[in-house]
Amino acid sequence: MRNVLKVTACAEYVLQVILGKKDLRVTEVIVQQDNKNLQGRSAVLDCVARDDDDIRYNVEIQQENEGASPKRARFHSGLLDMNTLNPGEDFDKLQESYVIFITRNDVLKAGLPIYHIERRIKETGRSFPDQSHIIYVTSSIQEDTELGRLMHDFHCKSADDMYSRVLADRVRTLKETPKGVESMCRELEKIYLDGRTDGRAEGVIKATQASIKNLMETLGLSLEAAMAALKIPQNEWQTYSELLKQQ
Repeated sequence: MRNVLKVTACAEYVLQVILGKKDLRVTEVIVQQDNKNLQGRSAVLDCVARDDDDIRYNVEIQQENEGASPKRARFHSGLLDMNTLNPGEDFDKLQESYVIFITRNDVLKAGLPIYHIERRIKETGRSFPDQSHIIYVTSSIQEDTELGRLMHDFHCKSADDMYSRVLADRVRTLKETPKGVESMCRELEKIYLDGRTDGRAEGVIKATQASIKNLMETLGLSLEAAMAALKIPQNEWQTYSELLKQQ
């Protein structure tokens, strides 16, 4: 999906469906945006988009619950704000923002396909108009709605099974053309190398296993071809082969 959302039309379609705004027009998309925080922790955001009203959107696609905690959503919202205003600009110029987590599981556990989170004034019950929005979407809930069909498409391995033509065209390009396959391999290699430099052994192993499986399932590569594409040292091949057999 990182590669899919690189295309402005794809990011625009996803935001239109999730927000229910057919007239939303995306003018800029940046994937893997490195948001620096000189005073503390920085973060790389999956996809950051901007529309023609200069509203900012951060779309995060998370497989595991721990990657989509409420406090992480709060942190991402703060990073968007910190990277919006220029030095000396008035706070009223801060743009409206959306942090959107698309998760495999129902993180907030109320059985809903989508959750909208906004601040309220406790004493009055009125909304607090800071224009900061957080949205959670449960991708495993695939009802017969436009949102449900979008979530269905997120889980499809074949472009032919997707409802959305714009997403299907992009997936077909990535999976069925030499240039697209090369791009997919580069992205997964980057995930693998980022994990190795992260320094957390268990996390590196899990991320590497996931990358190997993704290449095998999405591009139809053999186990050996997937490990070669990720540039995994050959002395580690047997280890990952055994681990994958145990799954």
